[in-house]
Amino acid sequence: MRILTSLCAALLLVVTAAQAKEEIVLGLSKDTVSINTNFDGSEILVFGAVKRTGPIPENPPLQVIVTVAGPSEAKTIRRKEKRFGIWVNVDAVEIDQAPSFYAVATSTLLGLSLTETEDQRHKVSIPRAIRSVGAPDNITDSETFTEALIRIKSASNQYQLNEGTVSLDEQTLFRTSIKLPAALTEGEYDTRIFLTRGGEVISKYETSIYVRKVGMERWLFALSRENAFLYGLMSLAIAIAAGWGASAIFTVLRR
Repeated sequence: MRILTSLCAALLLVVTAAQAKEEIVLGLSKDTVSINTNFDGSEILVFGAVKRTGPIPENPPLQVIVTVAGPSEAKTIRRKEKRFGIWVNVDAVEIDQAPSFYAVATSTLLGLSLTETEDQRHKVSIPRAIRSVGAPDNITDSETFTEALIRIKSASNQYQLNEGTVSLDEQTLFRTSIKLPAALTEGEYDTRIFLTRGGEVISKYETSIYVRKVGMERWLFALSRENAFLYGLMSLAIAIAAGWGASAIFTVLRR
């Protein structure tokens, strides 16, 4: 029994050592994105290399997965139905945590890069990144609400699945670009890089990209949060001035 235990311990050490042979050395084109009044989106270049303590394993081939997740937020997804000729809300599901932005980039198809078990463990795919604890008892198809959220977010480019967009050279150098849309939530964007073989994660690296408002955009945002009354008065004054200006121009043109 003691010999068997020793053999199992030795085997575990060998497996652990084999998994530790490949590690990620990462770089980002920039780690801060500034949002101003002219901001119409940005692009982040993620690149890196695989550091090894031994020769490159031949099989299975190395795969790379990159994810970028914006700050999470709670969402209420409602289902509408047409009753008596009017569209009304009939059901609603509370989603506890959904990334404001989420992008997945892979070196091959996601299903070939990661097993279901590993996806469940690391929350890599878009559905796994969304946390919905439960739904009301009268709703039996709660997954359709999550699918609706993904569909809406994907249409505005806030959720992205970019398969085959990670370039992997000689199983050592990798690079990809993540396009950030104009409608970004301010905060910390968690960036993760996974190395996988045979669908199993063998190495993981985490870093952050910071998105923040600057200039006039930052000042207005801070004012709306810290002094809502003054912000409301200023908005009202601007609306009145704009209306008066438009009326004056229209009067001059009519003459």
